Amino acid sequence: MKIFPILSAIIVCAVLYFVVLDRDRLLQFAGRSADPNNIQDTIPAAPDAASEVADLPAAEMNDQGRVHVVARQSVAQVAENAVLLRGRTEAVRQVSVAAETSGRIVSTPIRAGAFVESGQLLCEIDAGTSQSALEEAEARLAEARARLPEARARVAEAQAQLVAAEIDNNAASRLSASGFASETRAATTAATVLAAQAAIQSAEAGVEAADSGIRSAEAAVSRAEQEITRLQIHAPFEGLLETDTAELGSLMQPGSICATIIQLDPIKLVGFVPEAQVDRVELDAAASATLASGVQVAGEVAFLSRSADPQTRTFRVEITVDNAALTIRDGQSAEILITTEGTLAHLLPASAMTLNDEGTLGIRVVDADQIARFMPVTRLRDTVAGVWLAGLPETVDVITVGQEFVTEGVPVRVTYETEPTQ
Repeated sequence: MKIFPILSAIIVCAVLYFVVLDRDRLLQFAGRSADPNNIQDTIPAAPDAASEVADLPAAEMNDQGRVHVVARQSVAQVAENAVLLRGRTEAVRQVSVAAETSGRIVSTPIRAGAFVESGQLLCEIDAGTSQSALEEAEARLAEARARLPEARARVAEAQAQLVAAEIDNNAASRLSASGFASETRAATTAATVLAAQAAIQSAEAGVEAADSGIRSAEAAVSRAEQEITRLQIHAPFEGLLETDTAELGSLMQPGSICATIIQLDPIKLVGFVPEAQVDRVELDAAASATLASGVQVAGEVAFLSRSADPQTRTFRVEITVDNAALTIRDGQSAEILITTEGTLAHLLPASAMTLNDEGTLGIRVVDADQIARFMPVTRLRDTVAGVWLAGLPETVDVITVGQEFVTEGVPVRVTYETEPTQ
């Protein structure tokens, strides 16, 4: 039952053999079958090989044995090189505004996502006894200030008493020296002078105490006023609320979060440069990025870390990007390209690249003698128009079609592209 498929396969193989490898014999056989009386007419006479070669033009004779390829005359151009990084977007500022005093919230909450201006009220805490404490501190300040003139008057009175005591002492001393007054009187007047001096020192101490009382009362007033200002929590900068503000009636303690605000305009692109490429990145260098959503943005390098991450040995780089429409969110993945100094390179189709026997990436070119040669290349980056390749001469004839059919040293017949694509 299985003999017929085998016979069919043998017949097909025989037919393919004659059609592909022994076509002349098949044609001769077909000619005999068609007209057995005119076999000699159907078989053409074999031409003289020597005379046929003699009739060929010299150019065609030189092309015998050469592989036909298509090449492109490529001239090196200055290609903008770039460092490619994987990174993310990051808000330029983010802060959680916290309470500095205790009390209950008396303001209506603002919901997350709202845009707030700098200085806008976010949370208000019940004043409680804060106003009473301020009034009490102000009263103590007024009382302390009232004591200062009295203390100064005592100093003036003590000074006047000292002057009178010195006059009496001088008179008593002269009379005692002349024999008109006793030494006891002179000693008494001298003691009066010392007492007047002590009274001055005591009065001056009273002035200093009054000054201290005033400063203490002023500090108490300042504390009371500061406590009142802490009852209202304002936005430190304009931005978006990432959370609701504290709910009405909730109890706040020092350190309790009122709201979280982020500023997205401008926004930062954060990436990490490998240590092998960090010297290629400069401040203010132009940079672009493609977000995970497909949005393309551009900016400039604003920060390059001087210290490497101890775990990854990479350096943090930040790029500032305008985000006036607030379309870019915090934390989006991004593919970042940082422009570096341009290099001479050739823009060629990716299909022109090949591998040699050692597995080295390169291209095949045509030298001045129309011989195929292999040249290794360095791949810089891919673009829509092709691939930027470095490591080649300034001008080179690149094989773009047929490079896979030639090897090093093979003669070729070249047809050049009429309009090379740049």
